[in-house]
Amino acid sequence: MPETQRLHLDTDIGGDIDDLCALAMLLRWPRLEITGITTAAEEGGRRAGYAAYVLRLANRRDIALAAGADVSLAGHRAALDYPPDDVFWPEPIARRPTPLGEALDLLRQSIAAGAVIAATGPFTNLRLLDQAYPGILGEANVVLMGGYLTPPRAGFPQWGNDQDYNVQSDVTSARYVIERARPLLVPLTLTVETALCRAAIPRLRQGDDVARLVARQADAFSDYAGLGPRYSGLPDDFINFLHDPLACAVALGWDGVTVAELPVTLDQRDGQLLERLDQAGQPLRVGTRVDADRFNQLWVQMVAARG
Repeated sequence: MPETQRLHLDTDIGGDIDDLCALAMLLRWPRLEITGITTAAEEGGRRAGYAAYVLRLANRRDIALAAGADVSLAGHRAALDYPPDDVFWPEPIARRPTPLGEALDLLRQSIAAGAVIAATGPFTNLRLLDQAYPGILGEANVVLMGGYLTPPRAGFPQWGNDQDYNVQSDVTSARYVIERARPLLVPLTLTVETALCRAAIPRLRQGDDVARLVARQADAFSDYAGLGPRYSGLPDDFINFLHDPLACAVALGWDGVTVAELPVTLDQRDGQLLERLDQAGQPLRVGTRVDADRFNQLWVQMVAARG
């Protein structure tokens, strides 16, 4: 039997629903130990409260959880935005603030346990971790949802570097982490090829409590309404991208993504971090191709499964 894998999730759950989609998938991933969850781009424990609620639905209060760096302490460029709680959550969600040191200790313990660190929000917590424990990122196996080296393929939204939220929302931390952790990047170029579709909602409604919560939020989510008919690469009943679930699957070794080592140089211009291919740059592992249809099916099968 394959060995148990270990993963630590650093997430900004509570905004775009792909963070919930990622956590729901991880709770179903076979032979996986989630060594900890920390929240990024925090606001007084609001995101940690969302994560705690999902863990309670899944009867997984054994998973350690801590609120990470608050946006009031970090150099975030954009104001936080949340969908309405009364629509997206079936009951009021209590905030769960904890001292920042608890989140950094939890990350440190996960690295010591050999867990891969999957960062699916801004990378502030990882920068603060390395500043508290110098050199620890160099010892860690880090996978980042983010990065922008080439435009998306034809047929998908032609978003630019400015749409790479996890990187651009805290540029100082992104540059620090990429330079010191030498992470595996799962870039926007790949994740825009994934899709959560309306056809999946009936199956999710037949699943467990977490799956039904995903169905509730998917049914209400409208940020990308109308994208499907506009882009030939997206299904007509498209709801949202599975950015964070794909990054987590890559962190766990899912074989539907091609990874190449590419030389990358980092520059800053007009407040943005620019990554570009450069033979003189540092070698980074970067996802370059994805079997998106296969991943979309895997995600639905896993999250909608019962028992």
